[in-house]
Amino acid sequence: MIAPFSANISEEILDDLKTRIRNVRWTDEITNSEWSYGTNQSFLKELCHYWLNSFDWRKVEAEINSFPNFIANIDGYEIHFVHVKGKGENCIPLIITHGWPGSFIEMIKLIPLLTNDKDLSFDLVIPSIIGFGYSSAIKVDGCNSEFVADLWQKLMVELGYQLYGAQGGDLGSGISTWLSLKYPDNVMGLHLNYISSSYKPYLKEGEELASEVLEFQKFVQIWSSKEGAYSNIQSTKPQTLAYGLNDSPIGLCAWIIEKFNAWSDHDGNIYNVFSKDELLANVTLYWITQSIHSSIRIYSENSKRPLEFGENDFIKVPVGFAKFPKELPTPPRSYIEKSFNITHWAEMPFGGHFAAMEQPKLLADDIKKFFKSLILIK
Repeated sequence: MIAPFSANISEEILDDLKTRIRNVRWTDEITNSEWSYGTNQSFLKELCHYWLNSFDWRKVEAEINSFPNFIANIDGYEIHFVHVKGKGENCIPLIITHGWPGSFIEMIKLIPLLTNDKDLSFDLVIPSIIGFGYSSAIKVDGCNSEFVADLWQKLMVELGYQLYGAQGGDLGSGISTWLSLKYPDNVMGLHLNYISSSYKPYLKEGEELASEVLEFQKFVQIWSSKEGAYSNIQSTKPQTLAYGLNDSPIGLCAWIIEKFNAWSDHDGNIYNVFSKDELLANVTLYWITQSIHSSIRIYSENSKRPLEFGENDFIKVPVGFAKFPKELPTPPRSYIEKSFNITHWAEMPFGGHFAAMEQPKLLADDIKKFFKSLILIK
């Protein structure tokens, strides 16, 4: 069953948010530490002052509601999604999946870029991952990326799309990969702008890794020791972390914004690529839906079912990859090609982990280029 949805949080929840921001207890901070110990306090204070006095969630709701929103009941789970049909005569159905600490709001800038071109446009399906935003949370274990991929397949079929494309970064990359691996007859092409460093292809007994792969693995170890604490705690003790983040909007904001600062290509100033309103729209969505615990829990579930390919596992559908220079550690192309049928590879001039928000035109153009190549092949 699919029903229309409209974003409209109660004024009481927004008033409570402001009260909590107003009553924050600030920590101390090492002098001139900037971002080296985590989220810079002067930056956070200024942003939260704006959150309290100037940010308008109702404007965000109006933008969300300017697109067709729906709730689908799939296997008893409520899945929120935006569904915007393209203006072309023959549109390609495309499901785009976000990641953490993002949300479906990340993808809003892509909508006009992918639906208004009459020569090549898409019917976009932009869902909220189970446990994120307006989608329901699951209170039993097992909700990993593979589980979500199964729901996405059922959602697309329910919408009447037997053949469609898939796109994703961050968690959306893993979900889209599982979708393509399990349903190759339904997925016409897979476009990614990220692949997890935990990815492992199948290696024959005695097969040695190339030097570039060994160097990459060393780099991942160094990166993880400096930047991977968030992933470790979200994979092992998400419940403990969630108590504080679900109760303190300042804590939640600090936890999320640190990643937007660290993982984006902003040349030393986060506001070069994100506005305050964009950053706070995403944080506020986590707050009002109380979805921080249910969202980070997927890290724990994925750690029990990592992206490791067996002997007969291979993504046979055509795969396009857009590599942004400030992305998280990305395996070498040769390593990815052991499990993915790479037919398109693009080295982007700039951009980072949140490509759809940072460089929407670059990402949209590459998505169109990739899927156009599939049409020409046919």
